[in-house]
Amino acid sequence: MDQTDRAELSNPFAHIGHKLHLLLQTGQLLMENGADSDRTVRDMMRAAAFMGIPKDQIHQHVMYTTLMLNVNDDEHTYTEFRKCHKHGVNMTILTAISKLTWRALEKDYTLAEYERQLQHISQMARAYTPLQTAIGAGVACGGFCMLFGGSWLDFLMTAICAFLGFQVRGICNRWGFHPYAAIAIAAFCATIGAWSLQFFTGDGIAWYPLIACTLFMVPGIPLINAIDDLLNNFIVSGMTRAMNTILIVGSMTFGIVIAIRLGAVTDFTSVDLSPHYLYLSLVAASAIASMGFSIIFNLPKKLLPLVGLGGIIAVTTRNVCVMDLGFSQAAGSFLGAAIVGILALKVVHLVHVPNILLTIPSAIPMIPGVLLYRLLFALLNIDTITADQLLLGLRSGVSAIIIIIAIAIGVTIPSIFIERYLTKKRQGEVNHLLALRREKAAAE
Repeated sequence: MDQTDRAELSNPFAHIGHKLHLLLQTGQLLMENGADSDRTVRDMMRAAAFMGIPKDQIHQHVMYTTLMLNVNDDEHTYTEFRKCHKHGVNMTILTAISKLTWRALEKDYTLAEYERQLQHISQMARAYTPLQTAIGAGVACGGFCMLFGGSWLDFLMTAICAFLGFQVRGICNRWGFHPYAAIAIAAFCATIGAWSLQFFTGDGIAWYPLIACTLFMVPGIPLINAIDDLLNNFIVSGMTRAMNTILIVGSMTFGIVIAIRLGAVTDFTSVDLSPHYLYLSLVAASAIASMGFSIIFNLPKKLLPLVGLGGIIAVTTRNVCVMDLGFSQAAGSFLGAAIVGILALKVVHLVHVPNILLTIPSAIPMIPGVLLYRLLFALLNIDTITADQLLLGLRSGVSAIIIIIAIAIGVTIPSIFIERYLTKKRQGEVNHLLALRREKAAAE
């Protein structure tokens, strides 16, 4: 790095427009690819430290759809906004951004090098082909089906219907359909496909495939991120995420309701979804569901076995607590998520990835998606259902919210109890790298 480059990174206001642009691009990539608001702020602040901007001179305002940065001192103030236009989950990009912000500090990057690598990250191809992703969605729903008590035949039928629904949603997105409309159409096609299976098997309606075939669309990570944002005082962002998840689940429910109305299906949401056994098939289903969703989330391939193991630990812990020890679903889910969260603290230092890449996909099979659209199903049919059915729907909705909160707290429990220590440790590492940079500049 020459003297001009060092001057850029030692003066907070040198090329400040360029710096703000890169910081907001960093935050946009994080927010649009599934990072919670706390992680977005943390990685942007680390990038700002690399750019020579002291943390007491930079101020951030993070919302789900908008990022704002302000850099000021007694004589200067600069402000810039950036809109986040699309939202999904791409864990490979989250990993790459985290590593880039640390690497920029460690290797003393120039702004040009940081921008080049950031641009490369934004254009990274997915680790899985569209066909592999569709298969992952299918087997993830098949795993859920078995966790509900289905058989291996139910697993196969669910995977086929979910594969169909995933492909339909992809086609709708490519044709420019509204995202919520694409979700409703995909849910309709997957559900009507599951209903049609009775004509091939001759055994009547396949209830478990009918229930599980749309679960690849349940917004598990947005749900967890919504709770995480609210717990970390990002109230506006958390509420926006929560409303988005309600719209997604509502769109799913709309498509499902149309399909079951056309098929004259009775209220399938009263089907018992609790497995009554602990066999190796449930262990396999836990791993399959976790790894299937990880493929949808574009998790790096090398992490799939770890996430599969995490899913086994989380779901088995929950099932043992609920079926053998008499715990509630919320308590069992909390313990399963907490154990995974604690174990991930050690593992992330071995594989060098953010802990959310291991904890959230492992906990996803415990997300009570069916309970959420039981509630919406009851509300959509409020004119025709009985008081008992309405009460069941409301109880399901409340239970779902409690379970989701329990999972969110469980996966973040290490940071909740030792956040001050972790923050101090991370800031110490940043300060050490900045001190090395100053020593190197002085020596030159």
